[in-house]
Amino acid sequence: MADQSAVAPAAFRALMASHPGGVAVITTADEQGVPYGFTCTALCSVSLDPPRLLVCVAHTGRTLPVLSERGAFVANLLHAAGRGAAEVFTSRTADRFGEVSWRPGPTTGLPVLADDAHAVAECRVAALHPCGDHTIVVGDVLRSEVRTAAPAPLLYGRRRFAAWPAET
Repeated sequence: MADQSAVAPAAFRALMASHPGGVAVITTADEQGVPYGFTCTALCSVSLDPPRLLVCVAHTGRTLPVLSERGAFVANLLHAAGRGAAEVFTSRTADRFGEVSWRPGPTTGLPVLADDAHAVAECRVAALHPCGDHTIVVGDVLRSEVRTAAPAPLLYGRRRFAAWPAET
């Protein structure tokens, strides 16, 4: 096969924007208890035994060093009414956690966005794999919670938010 250059960043961004995914806010906290977090669509299951998931964290954000040092995080899977939280955690707002309701998780003590998430996974870092401009963070799921009565899951694709379609 002939040597080919990688696709341009703008073309790759357009490709991935065309593929909708669930929206999560990944949270952690430093040793002093100061919370950190970011909005994420790069999250998926890895293993059932042991229960593991992965998230991809940008090297340019403030959360990765804290998450790496703490060795734990929470994946808050947002419901449609949690769109405001998704937007807050993509913004440059200095006090993101002052804009949303949260509580410490019972297992890790890390921020759980109870009002905005339809499901939550408290995780311990199992592995960190630098890859391009992100790090793949693999987490052992220590505790999970699913709220079946919550609004439909929040999706993001084609550069806009949407709710999971209603069942017919």
